[in-house]
Amino acid sequence: VQLQASGGGLVQTGGSLRLACAASGRTFINMGWFRQAPGSEREFVAAVRRSGNAYYADAVKGRFTISRDNAKNTVYLQMNNLKPEDTAVYYCAGGNGILSAITTTSTYYNWGQGTQVTVSS
Repeated sequence: VQLQASGGGLVQTGGSLRLACAASGRTFINMGWFRQAPGSEREFVAAVRRSGNAYYADAVKGRFTISRDNAKNTVYLQMNNLKPEDTAVYYCAGGNGILSAITTTSTYYNWGQGTQVTVSS
């Protein structure tokens, strides 16, 4: 099982980036994005169920959109109006946990390698 993330980079405040994560080897009920800034714990960003229902952290609601293409086994994160506080390494993850645990890292058992997102002020 492999999750391959791509799309990170350097962008100015207010800019946009689109991350993609292609999974191979299995499919997942939940696919999510987490991020980790230096000196901080990994935190939930967004997740999407196989049904298409999406869930967001309060810090990104209205700016980020998560989606998935089940035929391609790929999840996307469209990030708009980026802020310096969005700077972090972004990780995609896959799991089959229950809905109430969708924001927790422990419910995901396959992780991508991480992609750096840097937002300059």
